[in-house]
Amino acid sequence: MTLRNASGTFDIGGELTVHRLGFGAMRITGDDVLGDPDDVQNAKRVLQTAVNLGVDFIDTADSYGPGTSERLIAEALAPYPEDLVVATKGGLLRNRDGDWLTHGDPDYLRNAHLCSLDRLRTDCIDLYQYHRPDPDVDFERSVTALAELKDEGVIGHVGLSNVSVEQLETARDIVEIATVQNRYNLGNRENEAVLDVCESNEIGFIPWFPLGAGDLGDEKAAVLTDVADANDASEYQVALAWLLQRSPVVLPIPGTSSIPHLRENVAASHLELTDEEMRRLGA
Repeated sequence: MTLRNASGTFDIGGELTVHRLGFGAMRITGDDVLGDPDDVQNAKRVLQTAVNLGVDFIDTADSYGPGTSERLIAEALAPYPEDLVVATKGGLLRNRDGDWLTHGDPDYLRNAHLCSLDRLRTDCIDLYQYHRPDPDVDFERSVTALAELKDEGVIGHVGLSNVSVEQLETARDIVEIATVQNRYNLGNRENEAVLDVCESNEIGFIPWFPLGAGDLGDEKAAVLTDVADANDASEYQVALAWLLQRSPVVLPIPGTSSIPHLRENVAASHLELTDEEMRRLGA
């Protein structure tokens, strides 16, 4: 089953047209993929299958691996199909303990971007996102560094991640913001206000952890199960369908290291929830 046009498309930055169901490559690191004895090859097969199914938007970050996800994407898919948009992120460091450390220094971001260009085997990154604001670095300086890279032609579009409404508006005064990637799903809607700003300004909103149902509680969990049963679908598929119908600017990027799970996620683009089901889920 491939992606269907009825699930809609979105123009990132007004010019990069993608199907609204993308693929998040956080788990594409070649490590322990379902116990496969050849994890790296399996990871590449997942990426190739995603593209064959019609996925044309892949999101990753230099901190996934770290570095491994970007490298595997290039090994599996480069030279990239003309219609494939590959996005990455910079601004988080990983240490040996697995901690995620913010690092928004402009010089560091420039170097991180240069390394991503090399790993992704490209001379311009379609969408480069500031992964997380660094409390120890002036936010405007970090965003300005990305604006300068865009002016230099080595970034197609600038995105943000894990930002507030105030930070989004501050960044928009510096450079055109194409997307925002914040946590958002059925069980966690703390970034509703950010989504509203994105919708009003035709900015793509990429919900990370899109399949998270959170602690819905017994009553709300029962609603999700009921809607899934009524549509002969899994609860995860309903969660994705809800996101796709929540707003035309929402670009879910479910990630997986399993081809069967990938096919299940793609099938969610064929699921149409009724107005009443959307109301019940959104309550």
